[in-house]
Amino acid sequence: MRQATGYFTHKNCRRHEMGPGHPECPQRLDAIEDRLLISGLDVALERREATPASMADLELAHGRMHLAALRGLTECLRDEIAAGGPSHAQLDPDTCINVHSWDAILYAAGAAIDATDAVMAGELTNAFCAVRPPGHHATRNQAMGFCFVNNVAVAAKYALERHGLKRVALIDFDVHHGNGSEDIVAGDERILMCSYYQHPYYPEWSHASAPNLVNLPVPAYSRGAEIRTLIETAWLPRLEAHRPEMIFISAGFDAHREDDMGQLGLVEQDFAWITQRLKEVAQRHAQGRIVSCLEGGYDLSALARSVEAHLRVLADV
Repeated sequence: MRQATGYFTHKNCRRHEMGPGHPECPQRLDAIEDRLLISGLDVALERREATPASMADLELAHGRMHLAALRGLTECLRDEIAAGGPSHAQLDPDTCINVHSWDAILYAAGAAIDATDAVMAGELTNAFCAVRPPGHHATRNQAMGFCFVNNVAVAAKYALERHGLKRVALIDFDVHHGNGSEDIVAGDERILMCSYYQHPYYPEWSHASAPNLVNLPVPAYSRGAEIRTLIETAWLPRLEAHRPEMIFISAGFDAHREDDMGQLGLVEQDFAWITQRLKEVAQRHAQGRIVSCLEGGYDLSALARSVEAHLRVLADV
C-alpha cells in the first residue's frame, strides 16, 4: 500500500448554497483550501477529483423515494426559476436546496465512495473528503440539519457490500448527534458506530439503543480533556474488540471552542489527538485504512485550522 493521503473534492460541492448568511456555505471549502496552501500542507496530499455517486450506491443507505424526491425537487426549481419563482426550496427551517444541490449531493457521496475504492485498492493509505453538503443528519428517508444524503453511511455500506469487508467502524465527532447515521446503521453489527455530541442539543432525537452503538452525550462546556477520557474508556476498548477492517469518520469541527454553533470546548490539538488514536486502531486492525468526510464546522478560521490538524495526523507530517 502506498503511504499517501488522498484529498477528494469537486467544484460542484461549492455550487450548492442555502441563501445569504447561512452557516453551511461554500466559503467553508474555500477556507480549508486557503489554509492548506498557507501551511504548505497541500504538497503532502494527493488530490483527486470526485466522480458522482450512482443511484444504486446511494440506495445502500437510503430509500429510493427519498432520493427521487430530492432529485425531482431540484429539477422543479429550474422550471420555477425560469417562470420567475423562488431560487430555493425549503425542506425544514434549517435546510433548503437550490438548482445545483442534487449535483453537489452526488459528488459529495461520490467522493466518499471514490476514496473508499482508492484506499481499498492500496492506492492511498487514507483519505479526507472536503465536500458539502454534509451528511450525518440525513436518515434513510429524511433530509434535515443541512444534510440530504449520508455520505459516510453510504461509504461504510459500500465497503461492506461492494468490497466484501466484514467489519467497519463509523466514528462521529461532530458537536451534533449523528442521528441520520444512527438511523441507518443501528442494529447492523458489521458497523460499530462511536460518537460524542453535546446533549441536550440539536437534533431532538430519541437515541437508539443497539449493541453496535457507543453514544457519548456530553453537557455543554465540556472540554478536550474530558472528551479524551471518555474516548479512552468507552470508544477504544469497543474498537479493539470490534477489530474494524476500515474506519470511516464523520469529521465535524463545530465542537471547537471558537465555533458558535455549539458550546463544547475542543481545540485543534484535541482533533489531532482523536485522529491519532483512530489511526493507531486502523494500523492495528485495518492496514491503516481510513476515509474521513467533512461534516460540521462553521467558524471559518477554526474550521480551517482544525482540518489542517486532522490532515497532518492522517498524512504523518
